[in-house]
Amino acid sequence: MDRKSLIGLITSIALLVGWIAFSSKLYPPAPVIPGATNAVQAQAASPTPSAVQQPPSLQAAERQFALPAAHEEQILEITNARTHYTFTSHGGGIKQIELLEYPEAIPTRRGMETPVNKVATLNAQAHSPAMALLGGTALQEDNFYTITRTTTGVRAEKHLTNGLLVIKDFSISTNYLIHVNLRLENLGTQPLVLPPQEWVVGTATPMSPRDDGNAVGSLWFNGEKTAETGSSYFSKQNFMCMPKIPPAEYRVVSTNVLWATAHNQFFSLATMPSVPAQGVVVRPIDLPLTVNAAGVTNPAAPMGFETALTYPGTTLAPRQSIEKQMFVFAGPKEYRRLVGIGDTFKNQVDLVMGFGGFFGFFAKALLLAMNWIHNTLSFSYGWSIVAITIFIKLLFWPLTQASTRSMKRMQALQPQMKAIQEKYKDDAVKMNRKTMEFMKEHKVSPLGGCIPMLFQIPVFFGFFTMIRSAIELRGASWLWVNDLSQADTLFTIPGTAFPVNLLPLIMGVTMLWQAQLTPPSPGMDPAQAKMMRYMPLMFMVFLYNYSSGLTLYWTVQNILTILQTKLTKNLPDPLLTPSPALTNSEKKRK
Repeated sequence: MDRKSLIGLITSIALLVGWIAFSSKLYPPAPVIPGATNAVQAQAASPTPSAVQQPPSLQAAERQFALPAAHEEQILEITNARTHYTFTSHGGGIKQIELLEYPEAIPTRRGMETPVNKVATLNAQAHSPAMALLGGTALQEDNFYTITRTTTGVRAEKHLTNGLLVIKDFSISTNYLIHVNLRLENLGTQPLVLPPQEWVVGTATPMSPRDDGNAVGSLWFNGEKTAETGSSYFSKQNFMCMPKIPPAEYRVVSTNVLWATAHNQFFSLATMPSVPAQGVVVRPIDLPLTVNAAGVTNPAAPMGFETALTYPGTTLAPRQSIEKQMFVFAGPKEYRRLVGIGDTFKNQVDLVMGFGGFFGFFAKALLLAMNWIHNTLSFSYGWSIVAITIFIKLLFWPLTQASTRSMKRMQALQPQMKAIQEKYKDDAVKMNRKTMEFMKEHKVSPLGGCIPMLFQIPVFFGFFTMIRSAIELRGASWLWVNDLSQADTLFTIPGTAFPVNLLPLIMGVTMLWQAQLTPPSPGMDPAQAKMMRYMPLMFMVFLYNYSSGLTLYWTVQNILTILQTKLTKNLPDPLLTPSPALTNSEKKRK
């Protein structure tokens, strides 16, 4: 590769990395004043675009968050083998859920200290508890409930001055499930008109200060497909990092919402109503600034997303009541567990994993295979990924070998093909026909190098999808890697926050080596061919801070491909090996 092209490529990569780091300083988000954690409080007023105005009933509901001083918060706590639930009288719901078997954060490298006694917590720093009822004064008033302990869990009860009685019965079950029975009854002597209701699913927040929040958001299912919204929709930056005013909320109207979830990368707080909801509303919540491991305040304020199921308004006759049954799942994204829950409630809640679509099939197959190897052969998850990669390589070995042989023949036959092109340069149709006949005679294909890649693309994206939400890899170690769901940071460069991640560097080297062994496509410009050999550096930049489980798969795949390429190139090809000269006697016999 000439010096100018190499300098241009390195400069482009440096500018790309520099712009990503510089843009956050160029357009910093507005600072957020830290507030009380998990308090049912007034949401900060923010400019609301005219296209997304909040309904009057909701604005009234938000004013009710500021409770009178006389209503001191009452707390009830229930603990089972896996979960610690905290119920609050402020909103009459679940304030937070602590998952006792999962730490809040996993160190990225060996020897790092882990926060003591901090476990993964759902609905943390939320404005409203899960199963809070919103919709204005007619449904809330001061939003203070009386909570009492029952034989199966907790009851939250509220009598409103308009004659409405609200009762929520929470029954703690196994498998991270809570059964909630909701009852609205008109105790008055006159018909009671109730406005549209919002039942809060929960608030999705980053799991720890190291969580960048990209996987935090809301997801729901309408019986046919899932839909999701998150940080990109509410971003304060538009295309090319230009600042914008984010929308105040995201609202979707449907007739068949089977479930909705507030989730982050590995955990989900999902609500599954027995009667499908009529819609979903999602609102962003600014969270207090966080401090990283080095004691430096992160420049970007984290964001949470409150999700609620919506139901239309109704009228209750005197002494009439309506009841709703809801099931809440608050736990890890474990595929088999979610499949079992989805089969029980017939609602496909396992789609929380993000395994829908074409690549989802491969993600499910790879996850099941990885867990089978881990459980049956007692391999670690790292070696399970290596074993799967080797198996996939052996499966595609004949196809890749045929492709390499075809490309080798193509390169050797270039002089003859150029001669054909020169001979018939004035007749394009005949030139193409003669070229194809020549290639068919020598058993080469112009698509030979692309076919193996096309077959491996679904596998790669399957790994990408699986690793993105497979909680099995959270905290799983391999050799020097401490957590296969994060980058394998060895150390940070002194005086900077730039991490040194070994696996992406090894992956980049193997990709460059593989590119040097791959012959260029016929007819490609030499300068373009040289440039293509260094394009793998872009993949190294894009995946540098991604999970080490994916870079482990790609690195092992590259090493096996290099080995196969060398073996195939060293094997004699009968179509390219000239036949030995015949003796006189052999000529006579022939």
